[in-house]
Amino acid sequence: MQDTLNAMVAKASAELALIGARPGFEAAKARYVGPNGELTAVMKQMGSVPKEQRPAAGRLINEAKAALQQLLDAALGRIEAAELQAQLGPAIDPTLPSPDAGPGTFHPLTLVREEMCHILRKVGFTVADGPEVETEFYCFDALCTPADHPARDAQDTFYLPESARFANVSKKTPGEKYLLRTHTSSVQIRTMLKGAPPIRIVSPGRVYRRDTTDATHSANFHQLECLYVDKGVTVRDLKALLDYIFESLLGKDTKTRFRPHYFGYTEPSFEVDLSARHLPKVNKEWIEIGGCGMVDPAVFSAVGYDPEVWSGYAFGMGLERLAMLLYGVDDIRYFYQNDLRFLKQFA
Repeated sequence: MQDTLNAMVAKASAELALIGARPGFEAAKARYVGPNGELTAVMKQMGSVPKEQRPAAGRLINEAKAALQQLLDAALGRIEAAELQAQLGPAIDPTLPSPDAGPGTFHPLTLVREEMCHILRKVGFTVADGPEVETEFYCFDALCTPADHPARDAQDTFYLPESARFANVSKKTPGEKYLLRTHTSSVQIRTMLKGAPPIRIVSPGRVYRRDTTDATHSANFHQLECLYVDKGVTVRDLKALLDYIFESLLGKDTKTRFRPHYFGYTEPSFEVDLSARHLPKVNKEWIEIGGCGMVDPAVFSAVGYDPEVWSGYAFGMGLERLAMLLYGVDDIRYFYQNDLRFLKQFA
C-alpha cells in the first residue's frame, strides 16, 4: 500500500505541475480525491487490511491525502494568480503619465459661483470670505435675530459642544455658542466691523442647516450674499442690480419682481421672484430665487455705523438653486454624488 500511495503522490505532483487552466485542474482533482478517485479506491481497501496493520495503513493514507491536498492547493493558487493576471493585463509603470486622464473641469456649483462673482466684479463688488464655524453674535445677534427665534433652535442649527475651542474664531460676548453658520450674512457683519463705509462685497460660501435631504434640500449647501453700504442707497438701486445680475446670468428675457416679506435684518424686506421660461425645466411663470431688502438701521448701530448717514441693501440666494435653473438639474443631490457621468456634462 505504501508503494501505491507514494507512486500516486509522485504521479499527481508531475501532472499538476503541468496544468495551467481550471478545467484541467478540476478533472485531475476528481481523478485523485473524487468519489471514484485513486485515493478513494485505496481507502476502500482498508476493510481487507488485517486489524493489527490498520493503524499504520491509516497513517499512510492520511499522509498521502495531506500531500495530495498540498499539491492541489498549490496548483489552484497558481491557476487563480494566472486568471487574475489575465484580467489585469500587462504590468504598468506607475511613473508614467496616465494615457486617458482627460481634461479637468470645474464643478457646476463652482462654475455658477465664479460667473456670479465675475458679474458682480464688473459693477464694483469685491469677494469677501469668512469662517464656516461662527459664533451666535456674528450669525444671529448682530443681525437682530431674537434669542427665541426659531432659526436659533437646535432643530434648525448645528451647534458645537460647549467644550469646543477655535483659535481663529473668537467669541464676541461671553457665554455665546459656536455653531456652523446658517448663512453668509455673518461675513457682512465681520466686514462692517473691520472698517467704515462705503462697502460693496459679495460673499459666496458653504452654509449648514438641519434640513432633511431630498430633491430640493440639503443639510449643507452654498449661498451667495451681497452687501452695499453708502450714502443715499435706495430700493431702486437694489432692484437695478438684481435685474442686471439675472439678465447677465440667465439671459435678456429674464425678469425680476419683488414681493413684500419679513427678514429681521432688513427693512423693508422682499422676496425676489424671477421669470425665465426660456430656461430648461422651468414650468412656472414666476420662481422664488432669494431674499433681499434695505439694511435695518439696528444692524448699522450694532456695527457702529450711523444709520442717519449710511444706508444700504443686502440680498442672498442659493447657488444650487441658480445652478439647477441654469443647467436644468431637477435634483440637488446630483451636485454632491461625485458621479463622473453627471460632472462630465459640464466639461
